[in-house]
Order: sequence, then C-alpha cells, then structure tokens
Amino acid sequence: MTDTRLSSAIHMLILISEAETPMTSEEIATSVGTNASYIRKITGLLKKKGIIDSHQGSRGFHLLIRPEDLTLYEVYRAISDSETVHVFNLHQNPNDQCIVGKHIRPVLTEVFRGIEEKAEQELKQTTLRDCMSKMKQEIERSSKQ
Repeated sequence: MTDTRLSSAIHMLILISEAETPMTSEEIATSVGTNASYIRKITGLLKKKGIIDSHQGSRGFHLLIRPEDLTLYEVYRAISDSETVHVFNLHQNPNDQCIVGKHIRPVLTEVFRGIEEKAEQELKQTTLRDCMSKMKQEIERSSKQ
C-alpha cells in the first residue's frame, strides 16, 4: 500500500501558494481529488509544524514559509511519524528454516536504508519552488500539444 500524504501535501501547498485568495479545505480537496476531512487532517499537521496557517475568523490557508525556503523534507517530516524517510517495509514472517528466510531481513534492511537515505537527501535538496517551476514547465509543455 502506498502512502499518498506527501504528494497530497505538495499539491496542497502549491495550490495555497499560487491562489489569489485563500483556499478552503473543500476547494483544495476538489483539486487533490479527495475529501475535505483528509485535507483538514493534512493541513492540521502542516499547521502544527508552522508551514501553513489560517486566519482567525476567515476561511482558507496561507504559507508561512517562502516556497524557495521550504524543502520537501520539511513537508515530509511535518506529515510523517518518522524521524527518517521511510519508504519500504519488510515482510513480517520469513521462515527461519529457509536459508533465504533466515537471512533476508538484515540484507533488505541495509539495502532499503541505503535507498531511503538517498531519497532523504533528494527531499532535502528539493524545494516547493522547484516543484512549482516544474509545474509551470509542464503546463507550458502540455499547452503546446
């Protein structure tokens, strides 16, 4: 099962950053393709970490961190329970009577952690502004077709 919180959060943050007026969770949910309660769950996590805020007495959200200063790693940390990037899980019950089953967990733990460390570095080097720039390039590319 794949976790979509990070892609949903990035989608939301681009919307919030680019919107001319503050967007509500219902409006964001329509764009993300989910329900408003899921969006409120993610916005709550982002608010808790000081990435977004909402104005008291008015609807909608705004960024507290400039897109060029907000890394995807910070977004990941805001919505994740993990201190480090965690992408892969190991199967739970390998058979210790099998030579592969007996040794697979430490092997895969090492391999997966190496991959996750590389992913973490990429997230630390990529900003929300980078995603916004790629979005604009994609919009231009698709409009030419």
